[in-house]
Amino acid sequence: MSARSFETSACHERATRKWRKQTLWMAIAFLVVPIAFPKEGMDRDTRIDIIRGLLREVAVTKIPMPRGKRGVRVNAKGKLDQDDAIKELRSNGVAMQPGVPAEITKIEFKANQIIFELNNGGRSGKKWYQHIEIGMGGTTSPMGPQQQAVTVFGSSVTLDYGKALPDLTIPQVKKILSGVLDFERHSPTVLYSPNVTPAIREAIKNHNVIVGMDRDAVLSAKGTPDRRVREVRNGDEQEDWIYGTPPHVLFITFDGELVVSVKQY
Repeated sequence: MSARSFETSACHERATRKWRKQTLWMAIAFLVVPIAFPKEGMDRDTRIDIIRGLLREVAVTKIPMPRGKRGVRVNAKGKLDQDDAIKELRSNGVAMQPGVPAEITKIEFKANQIIFELNNGGRSGKKWYQHIEIGMGGTTSPMGPQQQAVTVFGSSVTLDYGKALPDLTIPQVKKILSGVLDFERHSPTVLYSPNVTPAIREAIKNHNVIVGMDRDAVLSAKGTPDRRVREVRNGDEQEDWIYGTPPHVLFITFDGELVVSVKQY
């Protein structure tokens, strides 16, 4: 081998060793200090928090809600898509008038959206509490009063963020939805009904329950009860809605659709 060839080979070998050394150090750097790519999308823990905080939450509708699975849509600032809502109402009819209690029965996450199903969406023709049954000895009977069943259709609200969902808090989500759903129940059913007595109207505004209210009025005033108990008393089938835990417990007794007793302990 000539001197020139030997020198060229040595230079090549040194360059190869240098390249290998640099590659090794780069690999170690990647292992020790991960690349900080920007985070996109709502993380798993935030989604779980939203489900825990809002699933089964009862709000009050502030606008007419269309029937069907599509429902209405709001953007990241809470602005309602009016044209789309009108189109859905014309195509499918009204599911809930303004002032009707609406329970969030399902929450679905997509890349840019959160879909909140109300009153079982398009699947239900009954009030949510009429699906609950109790049984003994292998037989069951519905908890809700069937002889006075009122058909209530479900709907949905889609929060279309327009981009990857950020990590939203529950208060932030409620604020975005506040144009269509009243989570503070400032506008319950009775405020829209001319047939409600002034006493019940005032009780609802103050989140109180009095004798003569119906189930929707109680839901508007107090939200979903912590427990429900159904019993036969003196030949009549009654249902207790129980709020709170001892020593501060509120017992509300229904006979059919109406409240017949309110006891606070």
